[in-house]
Amino acid sequence: MTRIAFLFGTLLLGLAACAPSPPVIGADGAALPSVYRISAADESRIQFRVLDSINALRSGAGQQPLQFNSQLNAAAATHAKDMSVQNRPWHFGSDGSSPLDRIRRVGYTGNLVGENISETYEDEATTLSAWMDLPATREVILAQEARNLGFAWHQERNGKIWWTLVTGT
Repeated sequence: MTRIAFLFGTLLLGLAACAPSPPVIGADGAALPSVYRISAADESRIQFRVLDSINALRSGAGQQPLQFNSQLNAAAATHAKDMSVQNRPWHFGSDGSSPLDRIRRVGYTGNLVGENISETYEDEATTLSAWMDLPATREVILAQEARNLGFAWHQERNGKIWWTLVTGT
């Protein structure tokens, strides 16, 4: 009986260690943000979660779905890394390049619709939500003429993530 009680107690302790920790609450009563770490398992899934989310938003707005374009993905990845190197979120590269310059460099022949960028410690869903809250960045996502999507990120060791989304015709 003692052995069963010991095993049961050990099991309960193990399960308790698996329980998520409660969020830290700020002075305003809202949960404080925590650093989102992109795991190796998530790396291959993030782009598709974003594509699915964007296409659901576009469907709700009566727009055609987007598809990934490897050239736009490359341009987005280059810019995400470059913003980290510059340590500032802006649409110009360290070499002075614009979003249009970057998509041309990778051989994209369509038209640039727009580029959304973000510097954050939050996940892709939170970042997409923030973009949808602003008219200019929402338009890049929901633009009627958009057909192609590039999406990439760079995460620094401290957890900061530089997200870049590019749409084209």
